[in-house]
Amino acid sequence: MEKQMEQRKTELELEDTRLIMEELEEIIEGSFDGILVTDGQGNALLANTSYVRNTGIKKEDMIGHNIKEFLNPVWMKNSAVLLAIQQKGPVSLHHTTQHGRNIMATGRPIFDENGQIKRVVVNTRDISEIYELQEELLKAKKMEKLYFDQMTAEGDEDGGGETIVVTDPRMRDIYALLGKVCSFDTTVLICGESGVGKEVVARYLHEKNTLRKDKPFITVNCGAIPENLLESELFGYEEGAFTGAAKGGKVGLFEAASGGTLFLDEIGEMSLNLQVKLLRALESRTVVRVGGTRTIPVDVRIVAATNRDLVKMVDDQQFREDLFYRLNVISVDLPPLKERKGEIAPMTLKFLRKFNKEYGQDKKITYEVIKEFESYSWPGNIRQLKNTVENMVIVSSNEYLQLDDIPWMEEGANVQKNEKGEVPLQQAMENYEKELLKKAKEKYGSSRKVGVALQVDQSTVIRKLKKYGL
Repeated sequence: MEKQMEQRKTELELEDTRLIMEELEEIIEGSFDGILVTDGQGNALLANTSYVRNTGIKKEDMIGHNIKEFLNPVWMKNSAVLLAIQQKGPVSLHHTTQHGRNIMATGRPIFDENGQIKRVVVNTRDISEIYELQEELLKAKKMEKLYFDQMTAEGDEDGGGETIVVTDPRMRDIYALLGKVCSFDTTVLICGESGVGKEVVARYLHEKNTLRKDKPFITVNCGAIPENLLESELFGYEEGAFTGAAKGGKVGLFEAASGGTLFLDEIGEMSLNLQVKLLRALESRTVVRVGGTRTIPVDVRIVAATNRDLVKMVDDQQFREDLFYRLNVISVDLPPLKERKGEIAPMTLKFLRKFNKEYGQDKKITYEVIKEFESYSWPGNIRQLKNTVENMVIVSSNEYLQLDDIPWMEEGANVQKNEKGEVPLQQAMENYEKELLKKAKEKYGSSRKVGVALQVDQSTVIRKLKKYGL
């Protein structure tokens, strides 16, 4: 009887132990933190689901194996288990896992009665969210600085009431030169790609000339007016000069701009025949109206602009050499926007304020959009940037403008064509690269595997993924 009672007691104790073990296993398994238990040599004995989720290592690949087998120079250079065994005390270290997640691992050794390590317990916690929050905070601080710098920036106005953004060293040199010549009536030739801001420079020269700033600033696009009409527009015409001529004739733009500035945009499009007459007007400071004989004196400053290579045109006899030298007294070569990355953010904020005010909006812009703008090639230069911001302010329903609000990021809009309807080579290559990386990431998961598949360094993959917001 006593033996049976003893046996029953043992069975109850074993049952209690089993229940405790089951409950303990449930607790360990239910832990949000990852838990790994090894013996004193680093052989894995137990791992919960959270540990598998955090590290990306399967249980069947881990249990019964030594942690040393998982060491590698890419994503597991060391182990909290091995460091705890080596240092005979608690250790903590940061890991970036094979799937790109950030975890904090803490290893704590457990000693037996002889002071030998019999177990090592490792806790892991996914801190990717903390990293993401830190990154968002950093972005917010950067955007706050951009807004603050733009709000407190002192600058000149381009004649239209808008602050001129000048942060690029080359642009600073250009505006330093403009500051020296603006008070002189010398002719200035402005060169640069379409949309780069040539008229802004011309207006600046006019506004800073104290004797002319209150007089007319007149712009004529030499490439937009037919040759037979451009002559009469520039020099005017007398009554009866041609069929349809207005009664009493018409004052030309040279006369209309008297005392002020005449901006001849796209001067490279002017015909050779008209170039002769323009040169005569510049040399003599007089004009003769079409159909007339009377010489009319004019007091006007000439600023010309072109997006063409006038030197090559002179060599090809498409532009008069004497007129070129007459226009090219002071030459200003404006760099494209893609070479002025530092000015993209303040320009974006400038246009954002402009269109918010114009359309009664209060849109704000995110750091990701600024970085996308800075990585874009801008074939249409400042004009394209201005139009893009205006589009986003009008079309987006978001208070904070996002990547999806950028016209070329919309679904189905893989490229943004230039003004001639062509896809720039650099933009086409960037779009192909982005699509390639997107598919590779979906297929392989980790940046390391993507790098192996595409035969590039992992650091290159990470940089490109960040560039395209993947």
